[in-house]
Amino acid sequence: MSGTPVTTQAKGADGVSGDKNSAVGEQGVRSRKKGASGSAKAAADQPSSAGAAAGKPTSAKPAAGKPAKPESHLAMVRRARRINRELAEVYPYAHPELDFRNPFELLVATVLSAQTTDLRVNQTTPALFAAYPTPEDMAAAVPEKLEEIIRPTGFFRAKARSLMGLSAALRDDFGGEVPGRLADLVKLPGVGRKTANVVLGNAFGVPGITVDTHFGRLVRRWKWTEQEDPEKVEAEVAAIFPKSEWTMLSHRVVFHGRRICHSRKPACGACPIASLCPAYGEGETDPDKAKKLLKYEMGGYPGQRLSPPPDYPGRPAPPLGAG
Repeated sequence: MSGTPVTTQAKGADGVSGDKNSAVGEQGVRSRKKGASGSAKAAADQPSSAGAAAGKPTSAKPAAGKPAKPESHLAMVRRARRINRELAEVYPYAHPELDFRNPFELLVATVLSAQTTDLRVNQTTPALFAAYPTPEDMAAAVPEKLEEIIRPTGFFRAKARSLMGLSAALRDDFGGEVPGRLADLVKLPGVGRKTANVVLGNAFGVPGITVDTHFGRLVRRWKWTEQEDPEKVEAEVAAIFPKSEWTMLSHRVVFHGRRICHSRKPACGACPIASLCPAYGEGETDPDKAKKLLKYEMGGYPGQRLSPPPDYPGRPAPPLGAG
């Protein structure tokens, strides 16, 4: 990619610029108002379906004076599945944003990703795996040397203890191989359910929902769940979608949260699923201003992986110290 934002188009829309995510309005039906001025005002207040960035208003919320009816569970499920389908079109290249070549590298990278960015982890792991390519090597590491390598990821002492502990467990209990079962993975030091699902879904092809900060924030924003506990979020969202969709759903939602649906200032005006979002309007709704909030390939910037998949349309991230 040459620094040009990715342009997306969702079903039912003329076009949308620079973002991933899309939705279709099953949230409500716009009331028809008599009179030209009333119609114009109602249209101006609504987000676009998949083309908010194109400035084409559509009905996503009931018109003023018409209280919205509570959404039934069935309607929510249909809306959620439509969001997933739209996101699949916007982010056909969604993937785990950690660089890895085998299950052990993914496991280590995921542990390191706590309280830091995937970019910082990806900039750190080349040196780490050059020094300690196997569980046996990492289990025998000198703690101070390991800590120094992973220092850029933060909490390096605690993370070093976890890495050495899980490496020793892999060496002693699993023949130096990462197990492919959730029950075994969560017994490893520093490995919780979220990390286990990342490894299972992306290294072993076992479907799983990864509830990280972005995923939890967006599914609550979309009213798929009201739960705060990650395991309860996982259970409620898993009940909405076929198991075969769980892993890719996780990637799509996280991609959308990192690029468009930000925590403090979501780019509502550039969101391709605006018409499906109950929280439309919490962020910037002006299309031009919203486009300036887009991140990574959606905004024409490098991604988080130094070695992204071949179908990734953006630029690779720079090595540590290169920018």
